[in-house]
Amino acid sequence: VQLQASGGGLVQAGGSLRLSCAASGRTSSSYVMAWFRQGPGEEREFVAAIRTWGGSTYADSVKDRFTISRENAKNTMYLQMNNLVPDDTAVYYCALRLPSTISTESTQYNYWGRGTLVTVSS
Repeated sequence: VQLQASGGGLVQAGGSLRLSCAASGRTSSSYVMAWFRQGPGEEREFVAAIRTWGGSTYADSVKDRFTISRENAKNTMYLQMNNLVPDDTAVYYCALRLPSTISTESTQYNYWGRGTLVTVSS
């Protein structure tokens, strides 16, 4: 399985960005896709995750600002990020977990994309 993330960039505080992650290769019929992020000098942290047939989980820091979604026919996941703040600055990684239960632990994900940089200026 290969994951390709895109959509990062530079945005001012209060702005919006939409990230995409396309999965290719052999996957199971049901799996979890997730976003993690890693800021400068910080550990990788969970952002949001979504199951194949619905159900999502968000980190408290992004709840009500970010929305995760996916198009199963395209094996593609999205992260709509609104009202961005400088603390959202990070490299955002997409990940895929073959079991169909959501986990917020990065070690529980089997596949990772290369990441896309989001920079929020104040």
